[in-house]
Amino acid sequence: MALNERLNKFKQQPKVAPGFRPANAPFAPVKPLQPVKFSDDTERLQHINSIRKSTVGAQIKLVIILLEKTRQAFTAEQINEATYVDIRGNKAVFDSLKNNPKVKFEGEHFFYKALKESGDVWWLSGTNSQEDTAHFHDRRFRITIDNDLKQLYREIELPRDMLDIEKELKKSGEKPLTDTVNRRALAQIHGAASKSKARKKQRGITTKTRITNYHLPELFKNLDT
Repeated sequence: MALNERLNKFKQQPKVAPGFRPANAPFAPVKPLQPVKFSDDTERLQHINSIRKSTVGAQIKLVIILLEKTRQAFTAEQINEATYVDIRGNKAVFDSLKNNPKVKFEGEHFFYKALKESGDVWWLSGTNSQEDTAHFHDRRFRITIDNDLKQLYREIELPRDMLDIEKELKKSGEKPLTDTVNRRALAQIHGAASKSKARKKQRGITTKTRITNYHLPELFKNLDT
């Protein structure tokens, strides 16, 4: 009997429609919004976009650095994977890279072309200069120079003072592009003018000095008047 009474009470309870929340039911906890973070892929895409929007010269520089460091042959697809420079998709970059003197293009591959090793330039170093200079090697002119002439050229000692160099040029009928006498005279004039304008720094305490320590009269016994 007790079981039947409980079943009847259960059947008499009002039914709750699906999706209806009773007044005393607790709210589901609100999950805090997660901060939006750029994924690694998003950052990579932004980096690719910044490279491909850069100037042609900047993109060529990236490719040349890659070719120079690796000294390997790269296809356009391999360059794109390594530097994100889309050579196939940018005709200006492709043409500029193909015609660059530091790059050699054969078939589908790009190589780094060392100008010194290829013989396209002469690499000369002077005795007094700390920097070497590169000169284009024009292969149309093949001149054989006698060793005695080379030795004679090396033994010639050039004047070290610009005045002497200008005199030698005038003797040879050449007009010097420099005027050392005039340049040195102007330098002396400007140097003397700058020295005359320099003011001598005042030392010690004078009557023009602003005095604030009046409560210490012993400091001003030797004040200049």
